[in-house]
Order: sequence, then structure tokens, then C-alpha cells
Amino acid sequence: MLSTPLIPPILNLGIKGVALSGVLTNFNLVFSLITYILVSGVHEKTWCGVSFECLRGWKSLVDLAIPSCVSVCLEWWWYEIMILLCGLLVNPRATVASMGVLIQTTALIYIFPSSLSSSVSTRVGNELGANRPQRAKLASIIGLSTSFILGLFALFFAVMVRNIWAKMFTQDVEIISLTSMVLPIIGLCELGNCPQTTGCGVLRGSARPKMGANINLGCFYLVGMPVAVWLGFYTEFNFRGLWLGLLAAQGSCMVTMLIVLSRTDWERQAQRAEVLTGSITTNDDNNEDLHEENEKISNIGSLESLQSTKFDDSHV
Repeated sequence: MLSTPLIPPILNLGIKGVALSGVLTNFNLVFSLITYILVSGVHEKTWCGVSFECLRGWKSLVDLAIPSCVSVCLEWWWYEIMILLCGLLVNPRATVASMGVLIQTTALIYIFPSSLSSSVSTRVGNELGANRPQRAKLASIIGLSTSFILGLFALFFAVMVRNIWAKMFTQDVEIISLTSMVLPIIGLCELGNCPQTTGCGVLRGSARPKMGANINLGCFYLVGMPVAVWLGFYTEFNFRGLWLGLLAAQGSCMVTMLIVLSRTDWERQAQRAEVLTGSITTNDDNNEDLHEENEKISNIGSLESLQSTKFDDSHV
């Protein structure tokens, strides 16, 4: 963390120093985790040495990992596409620079719903695995309610700092003006993004990451993208139009996610969890399929770590 403010001025590397500090931060995280594992000995209870068993179960891991990663990537690729679109707007120098400030702002805010999403996902998965469907439902309701509160705080924050936030990044009048104009829209986006991100966590906790990926794909690229292009290039909204497109994507995504979760049969999800974990017996013809599904559930814990670190790896 200290490398970012220290390395660029001390080594006089400028923007290269910022990139170098990001690399060092990532390696420091990996080194610290490996050191903790070796020193604490948490791996000793599960480490059985290298064997051919290590090659089993990869298909079930990939079946869960890919949709979970795609769900996050589809959302964050949208921001990268918006940067490219900014280069086609009037005065691209100012719009691209302002976009950089705004994306860093959303990255800061995203930490909170992302953490809540991971927590809710773990709790829902545990409750379903313990055959407590009503408690899983309660956990999802509490998580979503909390996410709306986070969204309101994000909206309040964005509106309150809109006139001073950009000044911490630049003194360019045009960039400050564009950033101040769009920050309230970002606040509204986060009002939808917080429940949407938490809803994705509920879907992961119930082993339905593909549904979350499909929702993100449809809402961001079939709803948000056309709205952003139309408002940004064919109306007078210009730079604001791109962010209004994001608002349309986040809003439709939140509504779709809430509809899916409200129609969830939690009793059925608990029964499904029993089958996936092999807690009930079935005929011999299904044993092989059950073994594969059991491996899927056993990998969910690992996928939560993958999901929660995906954002950090892309935006440090």
C-alpha cells in the first residue's frame, strides 16, 4: 500500500512508478499468503502429497469457475469499452481523463458490495448445505437489504463530493467539470450495482453462477450498450450518455436479479444441495454423476476466493 505514494516520487519514475508499485503490491500479497500458509500450518490437515488424485475434479471446478469469472468480467469489460468509446467523443482528451477518475471512484465503492457478496454467498451455501432453506432465504434477504443501504450511502457520497472529488486528481477545469457532472449518475448506478453484486453472490452460493453470467450478459450488452451508444453519440448527452447507458444496464440487472431471487424455491435448492453434496442416496446409475456434482460443491469455497480477488487483480 505504501509503495504507491513512495515509489513514483522517490525513484522519479512517474507513471511507470505507479505501475511498478501495483506489480509489487500483487507479488507482496502472494508472498504474504504463502508465508502465512507455511507458518500457520493450515495446509497440513488437507495436504496428502503429490499424486494422480490431483488431476481429478478439474472439470467440476472449471464448470463453476468459468461462469463465476465471466459474470465479473462482463461487468468490468464494460468500463474498458467505455474508455474506448470516450476516444470517439468530442474532446477525447478530457473525456478519457475524466473516465479514468470516475472508474477509480467506482473501483473504490465496489469494494463494499463485493465484500458483502462474498459473505452472503458463503452464508447461503452453508445454510443450503445444512438443509436449512429458510435460513438461507433469510440470509439472502438480509444481504440484499444491506446492499440497498450501501447503495444509498454510495449515492450520498457521490453527490456530496461531486464538486471536490476531481480536484484531488487534477486541476484541469474541463476534467473537473465533466467529473462533477457525472458523479451523481455514478451514485445512481451504485444504487443498482450494490444489490446486483450481492444478488450474484446469492446465486453463487446456491451453485447457480451461470444464471448470474447470463443476466450480466443480457443487461450490460443487450440493454446498456445500445442505450449508451445512442445517448452518447446521437443525442446531446455526449459523455453523460455513456454513463446513463451504464445506469440502464445496472437498473435492468438489479430488477432481473431481484425477480429471479424472489421466484427462487428455497426448499428445492436445499434438496438440490443434498444431491450435489451426496447427502442422499440414489441408484447406482447416478453414482458417477453425483460424484462429479459433489466435487463441484467442494470447490465452491475456492471459487469464492477467486471471485473476491478477481477485481483486485484487474484494478490495483
